[in-house]
Amino acid sequence: MKELFDQVSIRCSQVTTHTYSTSFTIGIKCLAPALREPIYAIYGFVRLADEVVDSFHDYDKKSLLGHLREETIAAINDGISLNPILNSFQATVRRYNIEFPLIERFLYSMEMDLQRRKYDQRRFEEYVLGSAEVVGLMCLRVFTSDDKLYEQLKPYAMRLGSAFQKINFLRDIQSDYLQLGRSYFPDVEIAHFNEESKQRIEHDINQDFDMGLKGILLLPRTSRLGVYVAYAYYKALFRKIRNTPSRMILNSRIRIHAQHKAGLLVYAYVKHQLRLI
Repeated sequence: MKELFDQVSIRCSQVTTHTYSTSFTIGIKCLAPALREPIYAIYGFVRLADEVVDSFHDYDKKSLLGHLREETIAAINDGISLNPILNSFQATVRRYNIEFPLIERFLYSMEMDLQRRKYDQRRFEEYVLGSAEVVGLMCLRVFTSDDKLYEQLKPYAMRLGSAFQKINFLRDIQSDYLQLGRSYFPDVEIAHFNEESKQRIEHDINQDFDMGLKGILLLPRTSRLGVYVAYAYYKALFRKIRNTPSRMILNSRIRIHAQHKAGLLVYAYVKHQLRLI
C-alpha cells in the first residue's frame, strides 16, 4: 500500500529536519498537528538541495543538482517518487498547490552557489529571494487556507525568510568564506570585515525582522506559535551576534545553547497562551 510508503517518506523528512535543525524541529512541533508533516516535507527537500551544494565536495555537485531537479519535476508530475524525501515533498506541493516557480526559484539559487563566489547587490537579492524568501512562501501556502490571506501575508513571509537567511550568513561567515570560498554580502570584504560593515548588515536585518513580526501576528493561530518560536530563536541569535565584535565573528560560530532555547520556548508559549502574540 502506498499509504505505508508515504508514512515512511514523511518520517524520513522528519528525521532529516531533527538531525539538521533542532531549532526548526521545536518550532514545527509548536504548529497545529495537521501542519507539521507538510512543513517537515518542505524542510527535508530544502535541506536535501542545500547539502548537495554545501557538503558533497567529492562528487559532481552540478550533476547531482541537475538530477535532483529532474527527479523533483517527475515526482510532482507523477505524484510519487522512490526518493522518500521527494515523495513527501511532492505530496505537499500537490496538496497545498505550491507553485512550481517557487521551487524553480529555490533550485536556481542553489545553482548560484556552484557558480558565484562574490555577490553584487542585485545578485545578492536574487540569491536571498530563491534561497529563503520563496521557502517562506512555500510554508505560507501550508499556513493559509485561502488565496486572499496568502497574498496579504506574502511580503511579511518573504521579509522574515530574508532575516533568517541573513543571520545565517553572519553566523556562518567564517565557514562560508574559509571553507567554501563564498562571500554573500555585497560591498563587504570578508578578509577586512569590520564594525561598520557589520552594523550596516544588522540594520538591514532589523528592518526585515520588524516587518516579519507584523506578519506573524496576522497568521492563523494554528501556525502563529510555531513561526514565533522560530522568530524568537533567530532574534536571540541576532542579539548575540550584535553583541559580538566583528573580529570575533570571523573566528567563531555563534550559537544559542539548549538551555536558552528552552527558556525561549517557554516564553513564546506563555505569550501565545495569554494572546500577546
